[in-house]
Amino acid sequence: MQDPFERFAEWFEEAGKSEDMAEAMSIATVDDQGRPSIRMVLLKDYSPEGFVFYTNLQSRKGQEIAGNPNMAFCFHWKSLARQVRIEGEVEQVSDEEADAYFASRPKDSQIGAWASKQSQPMEGRFEFEGRILKYTTKYGIGEVPRPEFWSGFRLKPRRIEFWQDRKFRLHDRHIYLRNEQGDWDTETLYP
Repeated sequence: MQDPFERFAEWFEEAGKSEDMAEAMSIATVDDQGRPSIRMVLLKDYSPEGFVFYTNLQSRKGQEIAGNPNMAFCFHWKSLARQVRIEGEVEQVSDEEADAYFASRPKDSQIGAWASKQSQPMEGRFEFEGRILKYTTKYGIGEVPRPEFWSGFRLKPRRIEFWQDRKFRLHDRHIYLRNEQGDWDTETLYP
């Protein structure tokens, strides 16, 4: 069976031709009570090292990751009747990686990262707009530095499942499991 990252690259490329946002993925974390939480984020990079997304480290997901780095991702590409499920442990990307990605973002998104107290209660939209104005004034000219509370995470997969819809629920399910040597073992599952 082919390498899971090569397979992912093929499926991701195909999804990019038929989906509005092929990079959208649901990610699941758990809180300190073991209760799951799921939300959509955007994949920003992937390689054999793992799958990368960015966020406010003080957000709910950032806090949950700090308490338990085990996560699950799921891509669902309806137009292709496919999904990819990925499980593993995340680690924070390097400051250099986070700085480079932050610098590539539109200036309005950079200012938004400074202005948003992500996942914290907000008095009202006016409060948020005031913070946007504050940081637009502060960083309106020149480069916007990356906030210390904003970075990325790389999920280092230990399990990747490729699911392909088939008629009469005779779906294909192929699993890649990372073994102790760092190689991939494969299994085919009943649908």
